[in-house]
Amino acid sequence: MNIKEGIKLTKNLPGEKTRKILKLKETYEPRSMSEQVPAVWERARGVYVEDVEGNVFLDFSSGVLVANVGHSHPRLVKVIREQADRVINCYDFPTEYRLQLARKLVEITPFNLNKAFLLTTGAETTETAVKLSRLYTGKYEIVSFYGAFHGRTYGALSIGGKKSGAGTHGFGPFLPGMILAPFPYCYRCPFDRRYPACKTYCFDFIVDWVLPCESEGRIAAFITETYQGGAGSIIPPLEWMKKLEKLAREKEALLIIDEVQASFGRTGRLFGFEHYGVTPNLLCLGKGITSSVPLSALVGESRVMDMLTPGSLSSTHGGNPFCSRVALENINIIMEDDLVENARQGGEFLSKSFRELLSRHSILGDVRGMGLVWGLEIVEDKKSKKPSPEKAREIVQKAYNRGLLMIAPIGTFGNVLRIAPPLSISRKELETGIEIIDSALSEAGKE
Repeated sequence: MNIKEGIKLTKNLPGEKTRKILKLKETYEPRSMSEQVPAVWERARGVYVEDVEGNVFLDFSSGVLVANVGHSHPRLVKVIREQADRVINCYDFPTEYRLQLARKLVEITPFNLNKAFLLTTGAETTETAVKLSRLYTGKYEIVSFYGAFHGRTYGALSIGGKKSGAGTHGFGPFLPGMILAPFPYCYRCPFDRRYPACKTYCFDFIVDWVLPCESEGRIAAFITETYQGGAGSIIPPLEWMKKLEKLAREKEALLIIDEVQASFGRTGRLFGFEHYGVTPNLLCLGKGITSSVPLSALVGESRVMDMLTPGSLSSTHGGNPFCSRVALENINIIMEDDLVENARQGGEFLSKSFRELLSRHSILGDVRGMGLVWGLEIVEDKKSKKPSPEKAREIVQKAYNRGLLMIAPIGTFGNVLRIAPPLSISRKELETGIEIIDSALSEAGKE
């Protein structure tokens, strides 16, 4: 079967081979991973995924926001093969590709960010950013936000904004010196106010109450995502982000922006913070930086980055020549194929389409997003706004049955559908995905 031919469901879902493989998962792996639909991937090309039974699905996950240029892009496959035949890992011995990538990251980010530290995972970047903030400022408090997700290592969990539920429950106590503050989740405002009439009251609450009560006045950094992915694709108002930047400057603290999910065109700009007109001191990058193999980066100001002394911090696989070369090629593809603009245009189409669905489906409470990352919040009914994680899971399953892959529902209440196709997706393919979601919403709404 030609995977480029589009959606093809050839067998009952899930098939016998899929069930056998999933039995191995149940037997030999812990239950820690997400409860995805029963699809065992065999191969993927562009915006399509083929399972072990030969079924072909349209992918609205990008493998959790990784495959920005599409799955197995031929140019990436070519350099992967070439580099695998040369050298893959050399610890922190310098290589041409690592240094070329560091230079490229400095060139495409704001002028004040002039050093790049290559790592392996997003959590490594946030952990390193926290360490550097404390080292540079001589202060120890880190302000993060309700709902935030910055990784699964202990430091990253400690600055995360949800301390109960899967992924965090039972792991405490967490690291001291972390201060949590409200994030502008406008659909579910904890202060029962409405934007824009509220004038971002949630930010005033941070200044007037959270910091006076929780801080000793020793704030090293504020850390925020461009949009809160794990909390349900929650996007803050423009003025909220600008106020946060101003507050960080007033407190002589660093502003860390976590763009592990948002960077490299996902939001319709090369970097998500560009929408807000703010400039970070430290920038965390990952996922779409390679569209494939594991690599992440912390890009920052030399005055901060150069606090690290030789031998004080490195990463076994960080910046290896294999992944660095792939990242360089990936960034070139994004630029040359104008995928950022495609994401912007796709976002305009999705905005119109999802708002039309919002007007018709009683279980669709809110839609929010930019570029090719959106969240659809599923509720029992629009009036009560009661979260419905059960219906959300049902919709993901029904979409799978129709040939559309989405990841398991996300959000603080587990009731948000995450929409994140590869940036290379066409308008026709977006339309196909919308039609399937529309049908799944209709069926779930009747049950």
